[in-house]
Amino acid sequence: MVSINPQPPVVLVSLAKESKSKGWYHAYGEVIPRWFELYVGLESAASRTRSYEHAVVPGLLQTPEYAAQVVRTRPSVPDDEAAKLVELRIERQRLLTRKRPAAPALDVIIEEALLHKDVPGMPAQIDKLVRASDARNVSIRVLPLNGAITQVVVSGGFVILDFPTNGARSAEPTTVYNEGLSGALYLDRVEEVRTYAEVWNALTAQALSVEESRKLMQGIKERHHD
Repeated sequence: MVSINPQPPVVLVSLAKESKSKGWYHAYGEVIPRWFELYVGLESAASRTRSYEHAVVPGLLQTPEYAAQVVRTRPSVPDDEAAKLVELRIERQRLLTRKRPAAPALDVIIEEALLHKDVPGMPAQIDKLVRASDARNVSIRVLPLNGAITQVVVSGGFVILDFPTNGARSAEPTTVYNEGLSGALYLDRVEEVRTYAEVWNALTAQALSVEESRKLMQGIKERHHD
């Protein structure tokens, strides 16, 4: 399912009008479903991405080894397909350091619990998170284990994508991406976006600061993974 809306979100209609040959990600079309290919296009066009994850490190911040572990959670993925999916995930990360158009802002909130998981390569993955948080356009904050229960127990992980402005207005509406096992929701109605933005604000209020998060991640690596 691409969207629960009767009509496709405006941003998807706009994206569909562009030539299929324009997106570098179309080269991976044989290994990614159409609903995720749409997301990669939106991610490339966004000026700011807000991402909350409770179970895994967001794809834009994964190491190749960690990404391979995530890909392998899908049953019976052929080796060549798994390699292409990891390659795609790493290729997506180039947008964080691109010059033209300007690299987007990436604001991430993750649950502390996912950093304690016994995943191969977790020390290197935590190092990558710490290094990434030094970038001017990247913010990584951690929700500590003693945090309160919020609405995310219902929503799970989600991404809010904001797009460049054209004059006083955004060229495309802010869009929420919510991925499931067999598809994804793309939401851009004002009330839908507002709901997720309110949840994001609540998470922001509970999360540690960037510096506190960096220290916590380093401590978890030293105590549990080294």
